[in-house]
Amino acid sequence: MRIVLQRVREARVSVSGKTVASIGPGLVLLVGVGPTDRPEQARHLADKIANLRIFEDQDGKMNRSLLDVGGEVIVVSQFTLFADTRKGRRPSFTDAAQPEIAQPLVDHFTELLVHLGVPTHEGEFGAHMLVEIANDGPVTILLER
Repeated sequence: MRIVLQRVREARVSVSGKTVASIGPGLVLLVGVGPTDRPEQARHLADKIANLRIFEDQDGKMNRSLLDVGGEVIVVSQFTLFADTRKGRRPSFTDAAQPEIAQPLVDHFTELLVHLGVPTHEGEFGAHMLVEIANDGPVTILLER
């Protein structure tokens, strides 16, 4: 699994002009799934993200977690994180998991975040989404497992 994590002041995901997810301060997680990814990886990443100290404390140091600040999350499935651009000019996406593998794992990852106490929202799997992000910091972190 590959996740691009962005700390946000606010974010919104729309599909066909309709808002499907909206949050205030928290994280947007762009989640890519590979064909060999398993639930154990999702569990590790969910725990890591819920407890990653990337929010500022009273001294301005990144010392607080998503759980500490009561932040929300939007999970956006994004197979393009597995793009292979080594040959030619058109990316290949053959390294991304097929939807029948990816969707259940993204759903499982989302459920794990909820069980950890993180208010979690989702984009729409397989849809063309407009993702509006007010990146705070900016803080952008790549996680792989």
